Amino acid sequence: MTELSQPPPSSNPFVRLWHYFVGLFTKLLSLKDTPHAIAGGVAIGMFMGFTPLFGLKTLLCLGAAYALRCNPIAAVVTVCLHDIVTPIWPILLRIEYDIGYFILSNPHTFPPKLESSHFHLGEIMKWSTFLNLGLPMLVGSLFLATPAAIISYFLTLFVAKRREARKNEPTGP
Repeated sequence: MTELSQPPPSSNPFVRLWHYFVGLFTKLLSLKDTPHAIAGGVAIGMFMGFTPLFGLKTLLCLGAAYALRCNPIAAVVTVCLHDIVTPIWPILLRIEYDIGYFILSNPHTFPPKLESSHFHLGEIMKWSTFLNLGLPMLVGSLFLATPAAIISYFLTLFVAKRREARKNEPTGP
């Protein structure tokens, strides 16, 4: 007789990717920490993942996790998992820029339509470029990052508490 263990690996890449993320989330929940600390780490990682601070996200979320006494492993894993949206980063950055530009402009207006003549490669490393592009993106990212962090915190906390309660249940007579 054949033994039933795991289903055969799927040839569909989306199914494999889904199973990978479910397994990773399960590993996050099995960390040796309180549900609050794990959920806090996930929320910090999700928040930092939305910011346009490329190269600093991991260090910032690690520092924030230690400062807020959350799980640093959950924070780093979540901020790295957030990079799955890399193919749609240009769209997210444009949305963040539009929101930030609207918030920072006085009177509130939406930014002008972007054209290829507005972009000059030599101006990337100038301070004025950071103030004109980076600051609106950073401000706009707060409006996407905050709800995502709050939702991920409460969702992870709910699942982690249920998992802990199920683990602490007495088994059979």
